[in-house]
Amino acid sequence: MEYTHLGRTGLQVSRLCLGTMNFGPQTGEEDSYALMDRALELGINFFDTANVYGGKFGEGLTEQIIGRWFAQGGGRRDKVVLATKVYNRMGEWPNERGLSAYHIRKAAEDSLRRLQTDHIDLYQMHHIERSTPWEEIWQAMEQLVREGKVLYVGSSNFAGWHIAKAQAKAAQRNFLGLVSEQSLYNLNARMIELEVIPACADFGLGLIPWSPLAGGLLGGVLQKVAEGRRASERMQATIEKHRPQLEAYEGLCTELGEAPANVALAWLLHNPVVTAPIIGPRTLEQLNDSMRALEIKLSDATLARLDEIWPGPGGPAPEAYAW
Repeated sequence: MEYTHLGRTGLQVSRLCLGTMNFGPQTGEEDSYALMDRALELGINFFDTANVYGGKFGEGLTEQIIGRWFAQGGGRRDKVVLATKVYNRMGEWPNERGLSAYHIRKAAEDSLRRLQTDHIDLYQMHHIERSTPWEEIWQAMEQLVREGKVLYVGSSNFAGWHIAKAQAKAAQRNFLGLVSEQSLYNLNARMIELEVIPACADFGLGLIPWSPLAGGLLGGVLQKVAEGRRASERMQATIEKHRPQLEAYEGLCTELGEAPANVALAWLLHNPVVTAPIIGPRTLEQLNDSMRALEIKLSDATLARLDEIWPGPGGPAPEAYAW
């Protein structure tokens, strides 16, 4: 396993992050335990979850599964850099969502209880909260850090200017501020190259891409078109929309002798701002197969062909759309 620093921090995390969103709804508890155990065997020490994951409103089922896995002992908790999130609605009452100091405190305490741990290594804001001032957000996060319940703070689904504003307010308070941003990023979704990635690079945030395979689109979908969720009407429409690109992409992967999913992950890992793509395996086979991505080195010629097949916005702003 390869490790890298999380953004500008001294914290070292694996180049692949184990996503747990499937734990509960798609992957049963025992199978989830097996996936986490295997991840540790492979050297993956970075696990990502969220209080809202689990498919049952307000229950935090995925966090509960992880907590029961930690409770088995064997040094599991000490080996894991644990990331979870706050923002989404976790109850019917008005203050059971968002980024108010009230909700941040309660959500953190609830996550700690479900996860059966005394601290969260990376506490991520799942979305921007436009109605809450940064002074309130940072005050709440600082209190959690002082109490030792949170070590680092990250964002998710922020725009570039949200990152800039957050960091400016944190600097005024002599607070470390954001150390990571978790964004939608893959070969088919490159909009963040305009401003989010430049902001991450400038402020020293590690980028944690979610949906690195575009919901399975980049995982060899033409070869598996009738299987599982790929058979859904929505996915079929997406495949037809992108069929020429997919044919070119999967043809290139065949030339390289590599699985499309691993090429997609290797492309992300090539970006120096990327800390770790979030992989969401549903089986041990998928988890084991993902390790190949760490060994793939893409040539300049291959990167150029990928840009031709899956063009981005043209680089960073403003050069992408102006002189």
